[in-house]
Amino acid sequence: MHEGTLPDRMGLEFLEAGPERVVGRMPVQGNTQPYGVLHGGASAVLAETLGSVAAAIHAGPDRIALGIEINATHHRAASTGYVTGVATRLHTGRTLATYDIEITDDQGRRVCTSRLTCMLRDR
Repeated sequence: MHEGTLPDRMGLEFLEAGPERVVGRMPVQGNTQPYGVLHGGASAVLAETLGSVAAAIHAGPDRIALGIEINATHHRAASTGYVTGVATRLHTGRTLATYDIEITDDQGRRVCTSRLTCMLRDR
């Protein structure tokens, strides 16, 4: 993670990283909306970061992954602790990579379901 980037500022930490699965978490505190619950945009940042990292690992060191489409369905609010995201490969090819991202709270309840597609390009 590059210092000073948005995921760094949001407190995102990686727990596992590979081309088929990336796991990371971030604190709810500091990433909330005015009502005191996790901001939906913070869930989208977590999802896009995890999926993009997985796509970049798949692409290899001479290529880059650029997010071209993301969607997110928010199922429940989280107001304390951490949320954990797991990006799982749905499709990887030479030019596109798509990941399903499940975000859960500390009790294992699903907070958000997201899907990310990245375009893979030469550096």
